[in-house]
Amino acid sequence: MEVGYPSQMFSRPENDRRIMATWERFLSGEESSSDALRRLIDDSWRRCFDASVDPDRNRAPVPLTENFLHSLRNEHGELLTASTPVMALAREFLSETGTVMVLTDQSGTILSLEGDTAVRGAAENVHLLSGANWSELACGTNAIGTALTIGQPVQIHSAEHYCAGIKRWTCSATVIRDPYDGEILGVIDVSGLSSSYSRQSLALVVTTAGRIENRLARFEMEVRYQLLEHCMRGLTDTTVDGIIVFDRRGRPIKANERAPSVLADFDAARWDGKHIDLASLALGRAEGELPPTGLPGWIQPDWVEPVIHDGRRIGSLLTLPNRRAGTVFGKARRATERGEAAAADSFDDLIGSSPLLSQAVVRARQLAPSSVPILLLGETGVGKDVFAHAIHNAGSAKGAPFVALNCGGFSRELLTSELFGYSEGSFTGARRGGMMGKVEAADGGTLFLDEIGEMPLDLQPHFLRVLEEGEVYRLGENKPRKVKFRLIAATNRDLRQEVEEGRFRMDLFYRVAVTSIRIPALRDRVGDIPSLAEHYLQKLATEHGIRKALMLPGAMDCLKRYRWPGNVRELRNVIESMLLTSPDSILSEDHLPAEVRNSQKAPGLIAPEAEPMRQVTRLEHAERETILQAIRKCQGNMTAVARELGIAKSTLYLKLKRFELDPLVDSVRTFRQ
Repeated sequence: MEVGYPSQMFSRPENDRRIMATWERFLSGEESSSDALRRLIDDSWRRCFDASVDPDRNRAPVPLTENFLHSLRNEHGELLTASTPVMALAREFLSETGTVMVLTDQSGTILSLEGDTAVRGAAENVHLLSGANWSELACGTNAIGTALTIGQPVQIHSAEHYCAGIKRWTCSATVIRDPYDGEILGVIDVSGLSSSYSRQSLALVVTTAGRIENRLARFEMEVRYQLLEHCMRGLTDTTVDGIIVFDRRGRPIKANERAPSVLADFDAARWDGKHIDLASLALGRAEGELPPTGLPGWIQPDWVEPVIHDGRRIGSLLTLPNRRAGTVFGKARRATERGEAAAADSFDDLIGSSPLLSQAVVRARQLAPSSVPILLLGETGVGKDVFAHAIHNAGSAKGAPFVALNCGGFSRELLTSELFGYSEGSFTGARRGGMMGKVEAADGGTLFLDEIGEMPLDLQPHFLRVLEEGEVYRLGENKPRKVKFRLIAATNRDLRQEVEEGRFRMDLFYRVAVTSIRIPALRDRVGDIPSLAEHYLQKLATEHGIRKALMLPGAMDCLKRYRWPGNVRELRNVIESMLLTSPDSILSEDHLPAEVRNSQKAPGLIAPEAEPMRQVTRLEHAERETILQAIRKCQGNMTAVARELGIAKSTLYLKLKRFELDPLVDSVRTFRQ
């Protein structure tokens, strides 16, 4: 398919006259055989003619009002977030070219634009503005609309436009696609008056679109990491039910081992993982609403639960009850929450031997046998949930329920119903038969409230009453239910400061903070990073069914230098990303995210065991990289590596030691076995 514009036509003004003559004959109904017209232009003109597009139109339709445009931008917030910094990079380049760069949604409506202010007046004249629609149906043949129609990069030059008022312009555009399913999300376009047009514009838009798609892929990967982290326990539990995880768009991405056999018990002819509108079902359940009509009768609304992170839905969890085992939805889920079917956690899951971590573990072991409330303090991602599980499993009620709830993951209304439960008919959309709350589900065991500092102030006295009286009222009921549980709370906030500023009740603070444990940030225990990295390399390789990788010393040094604002959770995500994106089993600095690779050691955070690294010259760096490439190419065969490099094997080993690559020797042998 033709995507560019023949370079010779830019230097032949008479070609525009030939195309204009062809256009006039085309509008008069004559068949044109002129070689001046490209096939993609001919096809586009015919589509416009068949759609009754006005060839005398001199501008795009009137742009959307500011309110409608604001709503549209909110709808495409992620596309704009990914595109804004990329387009900003092109701002300086475009400022002297007489061109503008345009971002549209999948319908061709402009969301934003950057570029040369000198051409803005001419752009406004043709409504090349935010909120204007530039689809083929609206503006005839043009790069934005034609790229959307054919899904390919295109250049439309001058007279090739279908509408008369746009023929002074030349534009290049290509589509932006969803990195995971290829769906068109929008268009990136560069437009300018024909007299100032540059042939490089097509390459610019293709490169820009690629960078935007890469950013979108990273965004989606981060959300999927969060989703799988939230759902990992359900996927690995020994429940008899089938579990399927759906992403935020309703696409299935992960299932437990039971799912295929449980699905087989349902109407298999009506299930193929694609044609059932589980996306709509998931979206409806995320807002606490009933699912839309027209869904298969065997999928019940209560089987789908939204997965919430930082107040937004990042996916959904579908639980398919095992008919043969006689389970119904709710029982299997509560069994998981109670820990009856889950693998027991212990303090052995806390990786590291730093003094600060050891102190926290010792204190947790001392407090575990008692039933006093414990407040876990620490930054996001330090492992407060792992500590909570370990304390529960080391206590006297280790076989009893362990029920977790993140107070920051719900609106006030949803948190109230999740915490206390509700009776049938207590509000619109309430589940038939009502629902047991997390407080009631934790009876006899442990209730873990993560991010308790996020609990709304007006909800706190109701929870305080539960703690003081040992009774809970479901929403819509007047009869109390007796409960007895151990409370473990966690927060990354300074609750004393929150009390002083009136955002947390003092009486509740003293109830939940009978005793506390401070969990150190990862940057305060740098010496534990190698053991944590080794743990996750092994664990994640097993989870994904891939070979365990070796991390080179240079990459490990970068991990030690980085400050880890997301702590252990962020370290896990970085290692998982490295494993999944590395083409081989050797992880170097090149596989690290830029922010980790380029980080500098913060003052006072140098690990005791670390020694100043010898300065490496550019020549030595090139030699080191050459050796690494040879090792990858030869798949760790050192004899072949030496032959590839044209050096003796003994010399190769000396160079491995010199460049601190000698750990490769033993590890490569292990990989080749």
